[in-house]
Amino acid sequence: MADVILKLADVTRSFGAFTAVDEVSLEIRTGSITGLIGPNGAGKSTLFNVVAGDLPPSAGRVAFLGDDISTLPPEQRFAAGLGRTFQIPRPFKRMSVLENVMLAPLGQSGEGLFAPVFGRARIRNEEAAIRKRALEVLDFVTLRALADQPAGKISGGQMKLLELARVLMGDPKLILLDEPAAGVNPALTEILIEKIEELNRDGKTFLIIEHDMDFVMRHCDPVIALAEGRVVFEGSATDAQSNPVLLDAYLGAPVDA
Repeated sequence: MADVILKLADVTRSFGAFTAVDEVSLEIRTGSITGLIGPNGAGKSTLFNVVAGDLPPSAGRVAFLGDDISTLPPEQRFAAGLGRTFQIPRPFKRMSVLENVMLAPLGQSGEGLFAPVFGRARIRNEEAAIRKRALEVLDFVTLRALADQPAGKISGGQMKLLELARVLMGDPKLILLDEPAAGVNPALTEILIEKIEELNRDGKTFLIIEHDMDFVMRHCDPVIALAEGRVVFEGSATDAQSNPVLLDAYLGAPVDA
């Protein structure tokens, strides 16, 4: 059986009286491309935010590589190898595509208060190395030609690739992708899929929120479905399409779990 890279145990996230994620327990296998599906309002993005550290769980435990990360802030999770993209990309729009990617690595020497005074040579060397790495990553995601363009001027699909590039600067072990195909033209979607599968072959694990069932059917295994904040299905994409509980969830019927 494959190793487990991410484990959630009875994770709950409530907002006052409303429970968005309700005692979710699941395991993500190392090396998998796992699809997370469900109707709008099922709790998928909230669950992502809990896993990534943008929201603390109200109850339960999140473990990454065997360590409890339930209380760690997002930057410490990123440093540990857990990266995420957003459904709506969040670039620094006035900065160039290259500058956006170069900002991603944590703990850069130039961020210190006295570093510009006492560590100029070190900063120059570090920036040169980061720039080299950033250009390599932009090459990989096919954005090298846009390196000097303002990030706010590129297309929505290119912004999705830029989000992936920023995450890759941290050399993550697990990448959370929030609707990577949403609003992306077919040509860029195919590039994104190609890059996901290439990274997966190189050992990266993915957990992907996606509404496009064709995308899920062709590229995700296994599939986990949420409805009303609870896991209602785990299995193959083929089985998901004929699962009565999941079909009821998508049609808006109450989920009898």
